[in-house]
Amino acid sequence: MIITSCGRIKAAHPGRIGKAVPGHRVAIVDAAGCEVPAGIAGNIAVERPDPVMFLRYWNNEAATATKFVGNWLLTGDLGERDDQGYIRFIGRDDDVITSGGYRIGPGEVEDCLIGHPAVRLAAVIGVPDQLRTEIVKACIVLHDGIEANERLVSELQNHVKSRLSAHEYPRQIEFVPSLPMTATGKIIRRELRSKDLANS
Repeated sequence: MIITSCGRIKAAHPGRIGKAVPGHRVAIVDAAGCEVPAGIAGNIAVERPDPVMFLRYWNNEAATATKFVGNWLLTGDLGERDDQGYIRFIGRDDDVITSGGYRIGPGEVEDCLIGHPAVRLAAVIGVPDQLRTEIVKACIVLHDGIEANERLVSELQNHVKSRLSAHEYPRQIEFVPSLPMTATGKIIRRELRSKDLANS
């Protein structure tokens, strides 16, 4: 609601969700509430007071306190801004994968996988790994008539490697018949993480 790519306000930039709507102040901040430089990932935050801002959790001051750092409301989304101030969405804070010191947003990897002609749906999660903290795992729903095999696993991994950074490719791929979805069509990644932990 407070970040826009409306062309009548500012020129839209592909791959960016836009800039703050006039009258609102949005920034990328670190865990201490300090604004970070362009190109550095951090929390998408809104400065208070703001007329459309969340104020508090009802009868839960402790939970409210976790949402604010100084005068910044942490939205729970991670992003980065470019040198013109446009913001790129990385992912929800609890969905971001930490692997080998890198923070990986699942959405970009999912979009890349869906670009492969064999893939109908894709969901990406982080699964525990002793060496890298987490590794990227993709749960894939294939188009009808496509055979799931090791050759396709390698092909999908190379598809991501050749289009994104090398550390973002899925080291594990599981072919599944369906994915857990909300009523609005969003993938419920926490269910996939819970299922993976239960099976490990």
